[in-house]
Parts: sequence; structure tokens; C-alpha cells
Amino acid sequence: MSDEISKLPPQVQERLLRLQQLQQTMQSILGQKQQVELEQREIEQTVNELQKTADNAVIYKAIGSLLVKTKRGHVNEELIERKELLSTRQKVLERQEKRIRSQLTEVQTKLQEDLRPISPPS
Repeated sequence: MSDEISKLPPQVQERLLRLQQLQQTMQSILGQKQQVELEQREIEQTVNELQKTADNAVIYKAIGSLLVKTKRGHVNEELIERKELLSTRQKVLERQEKRIRSQLTEVQTKLQEDLRPISPPS
């Protein structure tokens, strides 16, 4: 396979390399988006559970391998702040995904043109 690639013109080889890089970047972005969405769901569930607890309920927060007693309101504020941060991160990732998809489409189109067999004159 690499023999076949080495026979291609340098411009086409560069486009193929660019396509692979863009695909790897897209995979990374999609993985990050998935992690952000998962954490957002966990926070939403935690906030919902906190709302069900009494104001004077004893709340513990995990800090590393320790559980530390804390106030419900403080935990709620931290969760809301983290949720807002994740929302911003998600928007950034969505913009990156859109840009990479556009670049992928462009490179694929150019590669298809480069690799299209030249039809002999009739």
C-alpha cells in the first residue's frame, strides 16, 4: 500500500497526509465532546438530587480520595459553575468540529479530483 502511495505525486501525498491528520483531529474532538456531555449529564443528575435534599442535610464532597463535609449551597454553586464552564467548552468543541468537517470535505474533494482518472480524448 505504501508503495502505491509513494508513486503518487507529492501534492497528492501531502493531501492524503492532511486528510489523515484531520481525521485524527476529528476523532479527538468527538472524544472530548463525548466526555463533556457525559460530565454535563452527571452534574445535572447531581444537581437534581441536591434539590431533593433538605437545606440542613449533611453533604460530603469527594476531594481526591477523601470525603469532606461541606455545605449544600456551596456544592450547588460549584456544580452550576462547572456546568457553565462545560457548556462553554462544548460550544468551542462544536465550532472546532464544524471547522474540521469543512476542512475534511475540502481535502476529500480535492483528493477525488486529483485521483480521478484522466479520460482519454475521444
